[in-house]
Formats: sequence, C-alpha cells, structure tokens
Amino acid sequence: MRQFLRKLGRRTDGATAVEYGLILALIFLAMVGAVQTFGITAISFWTMVSENITGSGGG
Repeated sequence: MRQFLRKLGRRTDGATAVEYGLILALIFLAMVGAVQTFGITAISFWTMVSENITGSGGG
C-alpha cells in the first residue's frame, strides 16, 4: 500500500491533463470574447451602412 501511494504521488499524468484542460478553457473564452467583439463591430458597421443608404434616398 505504501508503494502504491508513493507511485501515485509521483505521477503527473492527471495534473498534465488538468493543465491542458485549463489552457483549452482559456483559449475558448478568448475566442468567445473575440467573436463577440467582432460581431458587435460588424453589426454597428452594417447598421451604419444601412442608415447611410436609406438616408441618401437610395432605398
């Protein structure tokens, strides 16, 4: 039993998997933030284009 616990304490496979999971979670959150920011910017741009077209009598 002691030998098993010593080996268990030395293993780092689980810790590595957790670290990769955290890194992936941070990347995902950064991507969501970037897509959200891009979406807001794109909506604002196309709203401005639409207002300029309808305001100039072209639509």
